[in-house]
Amino acid sequence: MPPARHPLRRSSRRRGSTLVEQLAVLTLCSGMAAVALTSGASLLAALDVTMAAQETAALLALARDHAIATGTATAVRFNAATSRVVVHAAADTLAAGDFHGGGLTLQSSRDSLSYAPTGLGVGAANLRVILTRGGHADTITVSRLGRVQRH
Repeated sequence: MPPARHPLRRSSRRRGSTLVEQLAVLTLCSGMAAVALTSGASLLAALDVTMAAQETAALLALARDHAIATGTATAVRFNAATSRVVVHAAADTLAAGDFHGGGLTLQSSRDSLSYAPTGLGVGAANLRVILTRGGHADTITVSRLGRVQRH
């Protein structure tokens, strides 16, 4: 017959965890969160640059398509101070892309580009637009023929 247990005596099995163990887990989790946030911020910067480059390429394509479709010259203006790209046809503003809010910087080799009614870039001569944020950059080149390439 097994010995009787005293009702106030605890079993030798431990339930729960100690404060030291909880602090170790908390430290490990906070270290992993710091690494995730750092890489997440870099990923968001790269995503912002990619999205801005796609939008800029779309604005250039819109300007070229509008010039061909309407038979009128269409201009694209790059404002590096405000990180803004604006598409104009005569006195009308067709579209605009504002990249200043995302912390992006815009640099261009020229302040404007015009598409002739034939779709050829007037004043393009290998125009370069560089969009940067943090350590990430994307470059858009417009050839003399008006073709847009992202690098």
